[in-house]
Amino acid sequence: MVEPMTTAQFDDGPDHRLTTAQTLVPVVGMVAFLGLGSGALGLAPHAPLLWSIVLTGLVGRYWVGVEWDDLLGGVEGALRAGIQALLILFLIYALVATWISAGTIPGMMYYGLGVLTPTVFLPVAAVLAGVVAFAIGSSWTTAGTLGVAFVGIGSGLGIPIPMTAGAVLSGAYAGDKQSPLSDTTNLAAAVTDTDLYHHIRGMRWGTLLAFGLSLLVYAWLGLSTTGSIPAGRVASIQTAIAGSYVLSPLVAVPLVVTFGLALRGRPALPTLVAGIFAGVGTTVLVQGVGFSAAWEVFLNGTAPETGVALVDDLLASDGLSGSAWTVGVVVLALSLGGTLQATGVLSELARRLTAAIRGRGSLVAGTGVAAFVTNALSAQQYMSIVVPGMTLQDLYEEYGLDSRALSRAVEAVGTPSGALLPWHAGGVYMMSVFGVETVQVGLSIGVAYVGFPVPAYAPYYLFAFFSPLVFFFMTASGAAIEGASVSESVPADD
Repeated sequence: MVEPMTTAQFDDGPDHRLTTAQTLVPVVGMVAFLGLGSGALGLAPHAPLLWSIVLTGLVGRYWVGVEWDDLLGGVEGALRAGIQALLILFLIYALVATWISAGTIPGMMYYGLGVLTPTVFLPVAAVLAGVVAFAIGSSWTTAGTLGVAFVGIGSGLGIPIPMTAGAVLSGAYAGDKQSPLSDTTNLAAAVTDTDLYHHIRGMRWGTLLAFGLSLLVYAWLGLSTTGSIPAGRVASIQTAIAGSYVLSPLVAVPLVVTFGLALRGRPALPTLVAGIFAGVGTTVLVQGVGFSAAWEVFLNGTAPETGVALVDDLLASDGLSGSAWTVGVVVLALSLGGTLQATGVLSELARRLTAAIRGRGSLVAGTGVAAFVTNALSAQQYMSIVVPGMTLQDLYEEYGLDSRALSRAVEAVGTPSGALLPWHAGGVYMMSVFGVETVQVGLSIGVAYVGFPVPAYAPYYLFAFFSPLVFFFMTASGAAIEGASVSESVPADD
């Protein structure tokens, strides 16, 4: 669980309104820089993000008139809001490495390969990820632990990694949205002044429908995999794992410690630290690795030599030191979001959205659009909830809409969509966890599925598409609009 942030951590930028040009230049510049840098030049996102920060800062300082201290304050505020995500990034890298060396993840792979089949693997992975995420309130922790093990199991069964990643993410985010321990769920309720459990109940049917549609597609994909396991692959993987790790029941200790603390509602950071210590302890006591060597794994990761290349690749990890690339992207992305907030761009975009409102339906649908746009520009899902949630709250009251309509709108679109964006904190983290891109046309991981190469996980992260689609459908039908009885003083839909 992540403690929800307070709305005092954010401000609306300058007091005066921005012109259209002042609003659009940083946005268009960011899109152009990311497209040019990543698409045309093949650069990592670090440089394009830095270019975007500089452009936004120059616009804010010399065109809008924002003081340097205010720009710096925006960056500091964004980093302060995202500091827990950054620390979780550090810890997850180390956690995965220690759990591999402890035999926890290899053990999950070994036994999972013995009971799962290609036909049922994807829907089962999604459901189990959903259950775990609901129980512990963290999609990130679910992906970084259970997700890593499922990648190994799926690879042994002939399932491409992007498909496994998509199924795990669908379950993780669906469970996260319904968990009272989730940071985004608490935040959405807090900034919209909605009772937490009313907010959860308001999202329930939309979440269940979106997740159910995802499971149907995963079941269909699973049926296409029948007979795809090369002869002897599962046996060779299990033999390699059993020959390299002690697979006693004690290898489950790190898993029990971490999820046990999470289920008891302990904060995410100390829970992950406890999981790391449990992993190191199990590495020493069960696997017979020296104390200093176990902590070297914590820092530098694992490089097993099991005799099977697939297993070696799946169980190779970078440790704490391997987080630098990912953390660098997230720091720059958060800094850009803070600069956009300090210059007033994010708030101005949300204000201009209200000018297009013509009724209850367009207000609710527009809130979802605002959540996605804010997510893309700020690179963190917290802002996608806070900015539209705070900016549009009065308008919901004016239209006589219950606050649940607002809280549901920002979370149905804002929470799951971040992992689709390559520069977003969620997208960067998930790419590092699963070792594949979000969206990259033409990228091949060397695995063919149903006759075509699989490029990245975004096409298989179905919940990220179904959740907004179901939300917009329910809005169009009126099912997503919770509010007071329509009176003459309350504008109706055109």
